[in-house]
Amino acid sequence: MSELGEIWVYLAREPLAALTATLLAWLGALRLQRACGRHALANPVLFAVALLAAGLLLTGIDYRSYFEGAQFVHFLLGPATVALAVPLYRQWAVVRRAAGVAAVSVIAGGVFAAGVGVAIALALRAAPEVVASLAPRSVTTPVAMGIAERIGGLPSLTAALVICSGITGAALGPLVLDWARVRDMRARGLAIGTAAHGIGTARALSVSAAAGAFSGLAMGLNALATALLLPLLWRLAFG
Repeated sequence: MSELGEIWVYLAREPLAALTATLLAWLGALRLQRACGRHALANPVLFAVALLAAGLLLTGIDYRSYFEGAQFVHFLLGPATVALAVPLYRQWAVVRRAAGVAAVSVIAGGVFAAGVGVAIALALRAAPEVVASLAPRSVTTPVAMGIAERIGGLPSLTAALVICSGITGAALGPLVLDWARVRDMRARGLAIGTAAHGIGTARALSVSAAAGAFSGLAMGLNALATALLLPLLWRLAFG
């Protein structure tokens, strides 16, 4: 017990406390997901965010202090995104046969996602920076933040919107695709990856290797196409 007490004192004093809290929240979220029978709406990312937010509010710790200790998880976002190339490589023969159709589908989906976000913001008469922050909401977080900064948006707001879009897409996407009677795992993966980036891809991987591979492909292509095209289209429309 004394050794456990010493470990707790160390973690409470050092920045590792935030990292430990993050990992514990994730483990708790996975348990909640299993308790819910792995239902599509039982997203562990949503549970983990809720648990961490509740913990920060109850303890009175501000987000900046928490992030100083948990930023190692943020650093791992890049390697985790790159690791999604592994299932893509394993399904490369299947992906190559549908590459052309997949590229057209992803570009069309990315344009639609950006257009819907901007249209809703304009309809609600949001401030220009909020409109710009909504445009890249379906792109993976690091790329979306860079795009938002380039077109005059707020990167921090964009990051929150991207996470919300990913959680919503991962939770509701499979249900919508079932309702639309989309059974092909390749098509389901493309749709989830385009709309819900990395969070959706993680969900797709848990269902099917083919869906995960096409979701990873869609996430990468959408990020590339949006980074290249959105700033240009933005200048043409609002410049």
